[in-house]
Amino acid sequence: MTERKPPGVEFETWVDHQIREADACGAFDRLPGAGRPLPSEVEASYDELWWVRRKMAREGLSALPPTLALRKEAEDALAAALDAPSEGAVRRIVEDVNVKIRDVMFKPPPGPPLGKKPYDVEEVVRLWRERRAERA
Repeated sequence: MTERKPPGVEFETWVDHQIREADACGAFDRLPGAGRPLPSEVEASYDELWWVRRKMAREGLSALPPTLALRKEAEDALAAALDAPSEGAVRRIVEDVNVKIRDVMFKPPPGPPLGKKPYDVEEVVRLWRERRAERA
């Protein structure tokens, strides 16, 4: 622990003295990351929550509220349904996401409103058939 700055000594001089002393004692030797470039995240614009984002990425956590995550999941499910190999797969994908959408629709949302309604399975199947016919 460092001692208090003595009265009458300029702050900058005192700090420089502390740094020189620590360097002479080897306090800066063998620091983690010594001699390596800073991570690329530091090179980008400064973000006060960089450590939170890094920790969440390391832990595999999402920063999205559940309703926004479900919106993204619903959009991905629709895209997956339109690229599905069979009509049964289309129906299964759409019905699975519809169950989740209905579940959120009838509960108070923990975040922003969902803004989605269940997909019409027959309409998605019709779109799937049209896309399949265009490819053939």
